[in-house]
Amino acid sequence: MNRKEKTRSNRRSKEAIRTWLRLLSCETLVEQRLKSLFRSNFSVTLPQFDVLSELQRAGEPLTMSQLSHGLMVSNGNVTGVIDRLEKSGLVARNRAEHDRRIQYIELTSTGRTEFNKMARHHARWLEDLFADLSLDDMTKLQTLLLKTRHSVTD
Repeated sequence: MNRKEKTRSNRRSKEAIRTWLRLLSCETLVEQRLKSLFRSNFSVTLPQFDVLSELQRAGEPLTMSQLSHGLMVSNGNVTGVIDRLEKSGLVARNRAEHDRRIQYIELTSTGRTEFNKMARHHARWLEDLFADLSLDDMTKLQTLLLKTRHSVTD
């Protein structure tokens, strides 16, 4: 590798690190803000909201494995979240008749109502958090993030 190529490679490495750090810091800041807002406004955690969201999106009861897969977390992580949501009356567990080891999780009517309130606030919070970005900025950022995801997964 000649000197010019080495310089370009060093610059590319430094920029890759800076890019990763900026992505990480933005994600961390948004996540911290959302966690705080969910806790103070609804007494739920962000993972609890994520489970409710996944159940709402599915529109039908899901097994613990389906929830874990959809949320990209382990069954163990989901179990504790479901326990707390069930105690709050937001979800219900039902065992499968064909295999008692399988549990189906579904939103209760209270869970559906509460989730809809949370989702409306969530949308407003995100709109406020990204207020300094124009629609064009957000579209460009989404395109770049998709390109980044493809680069990472290839």
